[in-house]
Amino acid sequence: MSGNLRVLVIGGVACGPKAAARLMRLMPEAEVTMIEKGEMVSYGACGLPYYVEGMFSNINALTHTPAGVSRTPEFFRSWKGFQTLTRTEALAINRNDKQVRVRHLESGQEEDLPYDKLVLATGGRPFKPPIPGLDLKNVWFMTHPDDAASLVAEIELQGLKKAVLVGAGFIGLEVAEALINRGLDVTMVEMANQIMPGILDEDIARFAQIHMEDNDVELVLGETVTALEGGDQVDTVVTDKQKIAADFVVIGVGTRPNDDLARAAGLQCNRGIVINEYCQTSDPDIYAGGDCVPNAYIHRQVGDPLYVPLGSTANKHGRVIANHIAGRPTPFSGITCSSVVRVFDYTLGRTGLTERMLRALGVDYEVTTWTGQDIPHYMTGSRLFAIKMLASRRDRKLLGVQVAGMGNGAKRLDVAASVIYFGGTLDQLADIDFGYAPPFGPPIDPLAVCAHVLTNKLDGLAAGMPPLRAKRMMDTQDCLLLDVRIPDETKMEWIPHTDMLHIPLSELRDRVAELPRDRDILTYCKVSMRGYEAQRILNAAGIDRVWFIEGGVAAWPFETAMPGL
Repeated sequence: MSGNLRVLVIGGVACGPKAAARLMRLMPEAEVTMIEKGEMVSYGACGLPYYVEGMFSNINALTHTPAGVSRTPEFFRSWKGFQTLTRTEALAINRNDKQVRVRHLESGQEEDLPYDKLVLATGGRPFKPPIPGLDLKNVWFMTHPDDAASLVAEIELQGLKKAVLVGAGFIGLEVAEALINRGLDVTMVEMANQIMPGILDEDIARFAQIHMEDNDVELVLGETVTALEGGDQVDTVVTDKQKIAADFVVIGVGTRPNDDLARAAGLQCNRGIVINEYCQTSDPDIYAGGDCVPNAYIHRQVGDPLYVPLGSTANKHGRVIANHIAGRPTPFSGITCSSVVRVFDYTLGRTGLTERMLRALGVDYEVTTWTGQDIPHYMTGSRLFAIKMLASRRDRKLLGVQVAGMGNGAKRLDVAASVIYFGGTLDQLADIDFGYAPPFGPPIDPLAVCAHVLTNKLDGLAAGMPPLRAKRMMDTQDCLLLDVRIPDETKMEWIPHTDMLHIPLSELRDRVAELPRDRDILTYCKVSMRGYEAQRILNAAGIDRVWFIEGGVAAWPFETAMPGL
């Protein structure tokens, strides 16, 4: 390409700065200009809830490099070699003349900026539900550093105590923890009947919901906010079922792609700006990346593009765009929907597809839930967590993994994402050479153990029943609940049912005659390893209507019974 290639980048948060900086490393002679409507550039928006929590005191730290240098226009000029124009709004794209009409917001002056290649990194905008009262004071959307800074300032200035969070997605969960840790009262309202409805299946979500309630978050699920009320300042959140008092409200009901500029320019859009594998739009000289675009799923099982706005994806897009402009094409393969969030001392996350998605796609799948320790039980710091795993019945390929609990689920998610990316099977996952030492994991990694359980189900050895299905059976059918734990364990906590029997696993072979052969039997223990062994013992004795409750007491997402309760 010519030495004076002009590249104009619209958007200065994640994808835009990445594309511009990478391009200058590949083509130092290029003339790259990045424009940003706001005053701040290249900030870590995902860190906003942690500022609210008080984990760092300077909001500008979100713009700092690891060396502590602030990413300002001067930084990008002197360190990265490209020009940055803040407080500059892109008004329209003239594709015929290859110009972008911009307005300098400080002066109001307008001008046309020429380009040879144009990069649209216009990001997303928070979805504003069509309800009255959004313009009241003390209503926040958590998308920009100014939002977090003003929220913290007003909490301290006004002495705000009671928060209502609308939406139980990433932002809602992170802000809930932040506010609880600041000593505030928090109520979370979600129109779905679970938290993280677009990310997790109901069983894993229920497991996490119990933990949130244990940490004093009041969950209001299955209710739709219809209005915010107050004088000039919000004091009430109205749902379709009740009214909730509030000192302030944080709205976090999702993000929508900011594709207005692209649509006005006649670029193809569908739930965002449509791009190819090199992030080119329907105009080959215009690229797009980040939260303004949808993404294809990695293996193309999902026909429609998925809108999963994440900073990690935006940075990948920036690199792909720069490489292609510089003549070093490296395609972006798609996403595996990997996402993770910390909720108090729980890790919640998912990679791949959920049960809901697989059912919608008509995929024949099998599923299991495993619970156990992230490192050996004898090690200090050993923590319990749950893994939900889904695989294809047809070819045993791993399709999805979800994690929840105090244990290190993020490490397992990353491995699972790699297996899904490369189209691996359960058998291949179980054969991975995980790094082993007691401080880091058990001899057989939990992810491999979960894969073993699922292969046992596919092979007809394990008759595991997911907790939600087990609860339905207990509520609607005549079944016997068999607890195979040792006596001391049964005194701590158990799964309640109208017809229960306790036989320790060590005695089961000698007491098989006590069990009916004409009823359904559900076995369980703490994590259901012994529940599985009980199922095999009873099967060997000719009792066929036996299932073990996957995850045992540890993963039971409903109320359990305890002595004195």
